[in-house]
Amino acid sequence: MDSEEYSESDSSYEDISDESDSDEDTLVAARNWCRIDQENLAPPPPRFPFSGNPGLNTRMDGSSPIEFFCIFFDDDIVGYIASETNRYAEDFIEKNDLTPSSRVQKWKDVDSSEIRVFLGIIILQGIVQKPLHKWYWSQRPLLSTPYLKQLMSEKRFSIIMKFLHFTNNDTIDLETHPQPGLRIVYEVYDAINRKFNQVTF
Repeated sequence: MDSEEYSESDSSYEDISDESDSDEDTLVAARNWCRIDQENLAPPPPRFPFSGNPGLNTRMDGSSPIEFFCIFFDDDIVGYIASETNRYAEDFIEKNDLTPSSRVQKWKDVDSSEIRVFLGIIILQGIVQKPLHKWYWSQRPLLSTPYLKQLMSEKRFSIIMKFLHFTNNDTIDLETHPQPGLRIVYEVYDAINRKFNQVTF
């Protein structure tokens, strides 16, 4: 190595040494403990400045959970779910050779009101959790959830669950679909996302 190379090496070493000294000074300062008043803690600084005014961009007459739910699952979305569920049930019945005793033979179209009850039961099952689906309609005192059977029978709930559908399978094109991985729920997913954009700011 010539003297110029040595000079550059020494210069680089000095720069690194200066940075190390600076880091050490910072660490020493950080190690200086101070007493904290736990009764008057300062709020943490925001990660980014937020200048918006969040809220609902829609009028509400009350503040019950069902009202908030109905903002997003409105008549159009619930009606769409009922329509696609009926379409799928009809296609299934037409394309399958069913036995006379099949429960599917007793299928009756759902309407928006029944879909709302069905969704309500789904939400309730998330709150009152049981390991087996049929236990929600059990007659045993230890397992019984009496209110559910007043809303819908176990057989009706099960057959709606079987045919519950959120999209028309015949119209799905995987090559052009915006979210192929979400294709079986995309229409409802997209509608709810658009609803969020409409009613919140």
